[in-house]
Amino acid sequence: MSPTTKTRPSQRSVKDLLTIASLSAQHISTLIKHARTLQKKRRAGRMPRPLLGKTLGLIFEKPSTRTRVSFEAGMNQLGGQSLFLESEKIQLSRGESLADTAQVLSRYVHGLVVRTFDQATLEEWATHATIPVINGLTDQCHPCQILADLFTIIEKKKRLKGLKLAYVGDGNNVTHSLLEAGALVGMHVSVGCPSGYEPDQKIVEWSMREAAKHHATIDVTPDPIEAVKNADVLYTDVWISMGQEREQKRRLKALSPYQLNERLLNQAKPDAIVMHCLPAHRGEEISTEVLDGPQSVVLEQAENRLDMQNAILIDWLAR
Repeated sequence: MSPTTKTRPSQRSVKDLLTIASLSAQHISTLIKHARTLQKKRRAGRMPRPLLGKTLGLIFEKPSTRTRVSFEAGMNQLGGQSLFLESEKIQLSRGESLADTAQVLSRYVHGLVVRTFDQATLEEWATHATIPVINGLTDQCHPCQILADLFTIIEKKKRLKGLKLAYVGDGNNVTHSLLEAGALVGMHVSVGCPSGYEPDQKIVEWSMREAAKHHATIDVTPDPIEAVKNADVLYTDVWISMGQEREQKRRLKALSPYQLNERLLNQAKPDAIVMHCLPAHRGEEISTEVLDGPQSVVLEQAENRLDMQNAILIDWLAR
């Protein structure tokens, strides 16, 4: 993909960014091109300021480092400002309805990033808000993370279509968005996970149908070796997400054969890259040697959250 010099990418076709599945392949490609352009401008100290006078609200029910900081920093860089609203410190926590809160905030700010548990809650925000609502993570999916990941893969591999991405571990929200993204951009996605930890079957089936249209494949297997065989990209995530602490012992036992370590890395292509959305638990889902090794791109992956967030902010807020 060649970078574009446009400040704003092509016109978006959806009011909100709730899932990867709501986007088209063309829209994803445009966002990646724009993120690359913004990365060059940022590094050169020539950031545009198309969001001057705009305010972004961030409503977070879960802790966050990369999502929160990249959105806040992005708004500052683009000329706007942000308001961080912890859900327990606004009237929502004292019984004010979500609908009332969404409608009132729509009169104060120009967009909302919502990080919550249920996808249905996020969709309720989008239903009642008249401004764009961006998914900052739900238990179902993590679209902003995966858009930045696609940008990172393009940087390292120069393409998406035809590559094999192998995800090993818990079939969680990151897995769901990877499946949807891979299906739309024509990337083969193979998920290795134990029984009981598979990704949502409806998302798998949707991804399989979309992948077939783009000459790609989607596989879910209990065999981690089969999943990573000849992969171009290896990906994993934590085994115990927020709210799952009570399941720690059972999860560690079930998922230990799926640790991304040298044994699995050796089954991939010699030039495979290793990705992790962070925070990482060294010695659990990934070994220290692999996380810090020469094939790891996790720090570039984290940095690219900022550039993709900036592309998203311009696309959804600069109207």
